[in-house]
Amino acid sequence: MTVIENAQLKATIRHQGAELVSLFNKDHQLEYMWKGDPAYWAKHSPVLFPIVGSLKENVYYFNNTAYEMARHGFARDSKFTEERKESDRVDFLLLSSSETKKNYPFSFEFRIHYSLHDNQLSVGYSITNKGKEDMYFSVGGHPAFAIPLSENTHYTDYYLEFEKNETATRWPISAAGLIKTESLPFLQDAGKLPLSKDLFFEDAIVLKNLSSSFICLKSDSTPHGWKFDFTDFPYLGIWAARNADFVCIEPWCGIADSTDSDQQLIHKEGINCLPPTGIFSRVWTVELW
Repeated sequence: MTVIENAQLKATIRHQGAELVSLFNKDHQLEYMWKGDPAYWAKHSPVLFPIVGSLKENVYYFNNTAYEMARHGFARDSKFTEERKESDRVDFLLLSSSETKKNYPFSFEFRIHYSLHDNQLSVGYSITNKGKEDMYFSVGGHPAFAIPLSENTHYTDYYLEFEKNETATRWPISAAGLIKTESLPFLQDAGKLPLSKDLFFEDAIVLKNLSSSFICLKSDSTPHGWKFDFTDFPYLGIWAARNADFVCIEPWCGIADSTDSDQQLIHKEGINCLPPTGIFSRVWTVELW
């Protein structure tokens, strides 16, 4: 485990998957991350790379070759190297290898940057194409935040509030984890989403191209919550395991295959193309109160 901290916050990251497992506010003596109870969901904040979500039949094709890959890719199960560390920041590195190329034929460097600034955590993803051809990939976050935050409050005391009122449909997910081809009404000029556990009984809420660049967790029963900024991520997932005491806010540059996908990697919705020597960077932040 690696620990970074400043006067207000303390973050703990494990090398397996470079996964954030704890985010503790010293001023309020509050843990903001889900505890990872395996009875519901054993993870805390997996990193999604080089795909987001599921592939149709867990297979994609590139240059007439079939490759298998499980949901959300291999980074979350890979051991990262701690590349550099200071008291309030740390960088982790994952390199392509003969093992990764069995499922993903590209040469890459994938860095994850964690840094603390006052009461805010920044998480950055940086991908470098080390190969001689265009590299196709997706990347995203999956942090699970504990709810309730305060004693004597309940899950349904909390709500999510978007930066702006949104009119947005929800893209349903099939039993195979694929995005269905028709969306459903969800938000109609609304900025607030009350939380309840049955909201996620049909899997994640998948939203595309929102007007908002951040979303907040709030409650009328406690002053504690957070602001999550997902600027530059075109897709947002909101999810919780059935009856679990958390909510995941998932900023994505990429999305699961659709049910009618042709499984060609270069045709995949939301796929990012990076030229040789190119660098792709995205950052999400969460501010705690």
